[in-house]
Order: sequence, then C-alpha cells, then structure tokens
Amino acid sequence: MNEIPRGTLQEQTFYEQVGGEETFRRLVHRFYQGVAEDPLLRPMYPEGDLGPAEERLVLFLIQYWGGPRTYSDHRGHPRLRMRHAPFTVDRAAHDAWLTHMRTAVDELGLSQEHETTLWNYLTYAAASMVNTAE
Repeated sequence: MNEIPRGTLQEQTFYEQVGGEETFRRLVHRFYQGVAEDPLLRPMYPEGDLGPAEERLVLFLIQYWGGPRTYSDHRGHPRLRMRHAPFTVDRAAHDAWLTHMRTAVDELGLSQEHETTLWNYLTYAAASMVNTAE
C-alpha cells in the first residue's frame, strides 16, 4: 500500500472549497441587488452607489472564510457591531437582510454541507447586528 507522506496534504479553507473569490463576489452582488430595491434596507447605505458597501462585504467574507486578509489590511479589525451602531437594526431589518441573503445563497448552488455552514454563519451574524428592541 502506498502511503502519502506526512505534510503533503493541505486542508482547503472553506473559501477555497466553495470556489474562492468568484463565489463570494456572486453572493454579495446578488445580495446587494435585493438591497438596492428594499425600502427598509436601502436607506442604511448612505452612499449613492452601493459599490463600496458591496466591496467591503465581499472582502470581509473572503477574509472570514479563509481567503486573503485584504479587508483587515485596508480597514483594520472588522468591529462589525461598532460599524453598524449608527443604524437602527431591528428585527424587521434583520429579516429583510436575511431574505436577500437567502436568495443570494440559494443561487450559488453550493453543496448542502457548504450551504448549511454558510447559512448558519449568516443567520448568526444577522442576529448579532440587531441593536434595537421591538
């Protein structure tokens, strides 16, 4: 039997397993297509163009899932709750965010295991951003 020498196999990151940068760009672009038309979420993005917000989320997710650390190189520590503090994020905003993200995730065509892993994180992240009681 041939053995594989120790140290020759490297485990892929989630980022690599799901297709790398292109997958996260597709996810976030589709998400922001929904946000652009959402009367509740769109006002939370003061920039006339959603492009900068889209790029920030792409870079954050790429870094979070094991890709290049470009987000931190440009913006420092993510500090997600602090960065979202100026906005009223209530249950309705949480639900709207997840609605658009669900559409985006579904369109990726990931394996069930990868989809579940990604979705579990996104639902956790959405819940952690809520900063306003009902």
